[in-house]
Amino acid sequence: MRVLRQFRQIFNAVKTHFQQVEKKVGLGGAQVWALSVIRERPRIGVGELARAMSIHQSTASNLVKTLVQRELVAASKDGGDRRAVRLSLLPAGTRILRRSPAPFTGVLPQALSSLDARALQRLESDLGLLIDRLRVSSRGADTLLADM
Repeated sequence: MRVLRQFRQIFNAVKTHFQQVEKKVGLGGAQVWALSVIRERPRIGVGELARAMSIHQSTASNLVKTLVQRELVAASKDGGDRRAVRLSLLPAGTRILRRSPAPFTGVLPQALSSLDARALQRLESDLGLLIDRLRVSSRGADTLLADM
């Protein structure tokens, strides 16, 4: 029961952070994270954005579509490959990031990145055992926490 309570604490912290982001800037946490990645890597492609956020490319495409529609990001075709789209942060996107509570990646990725390698290896191994016991597929691994 103590471990179950720890999971509840983690899920509550994640949920609370995403609610604060949405309340403060009117965007979901995943959209704010995408804006921050685009700001850090001007002219990034959608595939690169997906890799940076560890999500499926179709999920990244949907995020980008919303950000473009809201005029927070500009998408322009790459000169050499007309299929490739390059993303740039627009001034409205910059204003959103200035107002948004940190961390942009979310509290769980931020906390995980602060753990040392040995702790992460132990956690990965132990969570792997739990996932095996749950008998779940890896399909949900690309789902953003903000979308759960």
